[in-house]
Amino acid sequence: MDGLYRELETLVRAHYPLIYLVSYEESRAERELLIPVAKRWRAGNCLAWTCTKGFVNLCKPGSKPDPSAADPLVALDRVSQHKGPALFVLKDFHAFMGDVQVVRRLRDLVFELPQTPKNIVILSPILRIPPELEKDITVLDHMPPNLEELGKILDRILAEVKDNPNVKVSLTPEARERLLRAALGLTSTEAENIFAKAIVRDGKLGEDDISLILEEKKQIIRKTGVLEYFEAEEGMEDVGGLDVVKDWLQKRLDAFSEEARRYGLPIPRGVLLLGVPGCGKSLVAKAASKLWRMPLLRLDIGRVFGSLVGESEQKMRQSIRTAEAVAPCVLWIDEIEKGFAGTRAGELDSGVTARVFGTFLTWMQEKKSPVFVIATANDISSLPPEMLRKGRFDEIFFVDLPTEPERREILAIHLRKRGRDPSKFDLDLLARESAGFTGAELEEAVVNALFDAFHDGRREVTTEDILRNIRQIVPLSTTMREEIESLREWARTRARPASSAAARPEPIPGLRGRRLAV
Repeated sequence: MDGLYRELETLVRAHYPLIYLVSYEESRAERELLIPVAKRWRAGNCLAWTCTKGFVNLCKPGSKPDPSAADPLVALDRVSQHKGPALFVLKDFHAFMGDVQVVRRLRDLVFELPQTPKNIVILSPILRIPPELEKDITVLDHMPPNLEELGKILDRILAEVKDNPNVKVSLTPEARERLLRAALGLTSTEAENIFAKAIVRDGKLGEDDISLILEEKKQIIRKTGVLEYFEAEEGMEDVGGLDVVKDWLQKRLDAFSEEARRYGLPIPRGVLLLGVPGCGKSLVAKAASKLWRMPLLRLDIGRVFGSLVGESEQKMRQSIRTAEAVAPCVLWIDEIEKGFAGTRAGELDSGVTARVFGTFLTWMQEKKSPVFVIATANDISSLPPEMLRKGRFDEIFFVDLPTEPERREILAIHLRKRGRDPSKFDLDLLARESAGFTGAELEEAVVNALFDAFHDGRREVTTEDILRNIRQIVPLSTTMREEIESLREWARTRARPASSAAARPEPIPGLRGRRLAV
């Protein structure tokens, strides 16, 4: 917060005319930023405007609002006419940024205000900047409370209940830190409410209440409409093959700790997993989240794009801010090439895709927060070259079709997941007969065999059941042979194999000898 205060103070002193403060916490922004800056540099005049009450001076408690300036154009005229120093705070002014007269009046003030001790701060949870003002507005992000600020909120609540005999607080220093870390990403109001809720629910506050906080955080993430919270159920033991990428992730298990910073290690940035569909790329993202004991957030690029002007850029920024607030976390972007497919033809959507893509790439390049990005892609030809440049990702891994030993391992995993003993099946035969299969196709063969056995008198599934289903499936490697061969050739010199066995990839088998279901 000190850094944001200093930045705002510098902008006010330098007579920046338009400052856009993106915040969901009006009261906290006023208390910690706007009122202190106005008291120090604008003679105690912090004039806040809303479309319902007009102007009121936040630095003078009890002052009455002036509803005669409730109209946005009238409010901007008052800014121009005001004599003396003042910090004008226009709340939720993004709603009027589509009005041509409002935009024109703001542009007029851009030239007027630098000659006066006056500044405009637009305070809103939504960033919406018309193209005419893009070069004139400076944007500041008001992030949720950090650990220290959350600790003060918790201490304040505990002080209120310390004399209540019906409330029991059992927090060791370690449990307290875990509780506060679980609350990272919540606003001050949300944190205060959830701490109070935990106490009221059972009259206790302890480490067990971390699960309650995480449930609240899931709701907040869902509200973005773009991010999804995934439970990390699959672990590295559920990933067949891919030993190189698993070893790479294992070596970075403690790389997000303060000990790693003191040792001189940078925070890991992310990996790009590209390769054949159905070979475990998405599974690796889930397994990494469980391995590192971090929240897994899935960014749906398709949901980023909206119909309103500036909506898409705002959603991307909001998603990034949410991920940074929840950090450390894993941000999973599935099939990233589909989300940014239009970056090379920006004229078709007025450049929206290109701007959203640019926002994401800039963040990837400059981010300091411990948000580890795992992006997956199936079609390398659709990926913009800027994404593959060094500095965006720590490593680019190519996930190829599983080799025979890896297919044996994958079959064993899927049999164990369904309560079967892999040693009772001829895995060597099944792995040999399933050449060219993806992991998803191997799972399908096992599941279909279980359906067959269940339908056939609920008997136990056999090797012959799985083998029959393997021989009925036409694998993706057969129907997309040319595309996969082309992808293999591209990755041979441009990406790191995700599996040590991939150094000697198996040739893609043909249709000969395969009995097709009719």
